[in-house]
Amino acid sequence: MIWLLDVNTLIAALVAAHEHHERVAAWLSTLPADDSLATCSITELGFVRVLHQAPHLRVPVRDSLRLLERFRGNRSRTVVQFADDRSAVELPRWVKSARHVTDGHLAGLAARHGGRLATLDTGIPKATIIPE
Repeated sequence: MIWLLDVNTLIAALVAAHEHHERVAAWLSTLPADDSLATCSITELGFVRVLHQAPHLRVPVRDSLRLLERFRGNRSRTVVQFADDRSAVELPRWVKSARHVTDGHLAGLAARHGGRLATLDTGIPKATIIPE
């Protein structure tokens, strides 16, 4: 299985200070060795933006980019980067408001690549919610 990590899940996976770091780390440790993790431009840009803007972190942009590079170079698990060049007209029908646009895009992107969206958020159809 290929797991597309949403922004919050990606941050929780890579930042020990995140409130859900242990939850995501525990879930990652249960995945079969041949499962892959995925990012895309939206999740990576969100990662960099949030780490820089979060008052308790204020991670410089270049440091966030280096952290992503290390993550993608992970030797214990394959990390792929999805191209997300589909337009908004392909959003799932369940997207009814602005707050679901990115979730819908990411869920569709994961599905088009034969994967699933991994998230901490409830209410995203066909996404996998990382267990408590």
